[in-house]
Amino acid sequence: MELEVRHLRALCAIADAGSLHQAARRLGVSQPSLTTQLRRIENALGAELFRRERTGCRPTPLGRTVLSRARPLVDGMSALVSEALAEADTARPSGSRLRIGSTASRVIGGWLRRLRASLPGTDIALRVDVSARELLRSVQAGRLDVAFVHEVEGSPLAVPEGLERRVLLDREPQFISLSRDHPAAGSRVVELRDLAGDPWMVDPTVDGEWAGVRRVLGAAGLDPPVLHGDYLTAASLVVLGEAVAPCQPTSGPRDDMAIRPLRGDPLAVRLLLVSRPGADVAVVYEELEAAYREAARRVSGYHEWLLRHHSPLARAL
Repeated sequence: MELEVRHLRALCAIADAGSLHQAARRLGVSQPSLTTQLRRIENALGAELFRRERTGCRPTPLGRTVLSRARPLVDGMSALVSEALAEADTARPSGSRLRIGSTASRVIGGWLRRLRASLPGTDIALRVDVSARELLRSVQAGRLDVAFVHEVEGSPLAVPEGLERRVLLDREPQFISLSRDHPAAGSRVVELRDLAGDPWMVDPTVDGEWAGVRRVLGAAGLDPPVLHGDYLTAASLVVLGEAVAPCQPTSGPRDDMAIRPLRGDPLAVRLLLVSRPGADVAVVYEELEAAYREAARRVSGYHEWLLRHHSPLARAL
């Protein structure tokens, strides 16, 4: 087996993420597939590159040596691709292509629809990623023009130097999703203490998410059971009453699930549009804001929250 750049990229991703699960999410592959790939690489080299521990993966001495040689090669290939894309962009007519990225959001569909209507003839490509940091790195490298990301309160994103940012919403509250039969579902606003006995489900691959939830629960003196998994799985467990989970306030409404604000809004994120230096993002931002208004209009509980907090986003709702 000959090592290729994709193998080296996988090794770097595992080292950076600290676990096979998170590295697989960043690479867009399944964890079993990445585990098999790592095993083949180690078999080809005749030794382990990572020690599998309860808390994740750590490079062995040989692994550190391989990584020290692999990173310059991976970085060089990324630079080569970025330069080629930049040159190709220069050769295209101005404004003929727009590459947008976003973390998961109910706003994406409306944003994309509005952009296609506002920018006819523009080739618009969309990339959705669980990791805001990965999207920011792609903007920095020239693989994306803009990225719509969320920054968990208390866990600031390291926005690469030189990138420009616009704040869509300085503080978006995170609501809580719970089963229709949950005792707290009958309240318009849920108290954290009413969820002390419920398992909480959190996706640890979402940048800052687990740290934010852990910080808020700890500050409230709560130590509920915590399940780690993606939010598609979370939704199915919430409906069955097996867990509660944080969710975006633009989620819902749903017939099979209750979505409620938390008293005092202890969980929150900041919404940002990040772009390459000098990029003209006026239309992109305007349509994002309009799409967000649309999404908020559909959720009466969130519309009311925006009005109570005198948010500019509530004016046209």
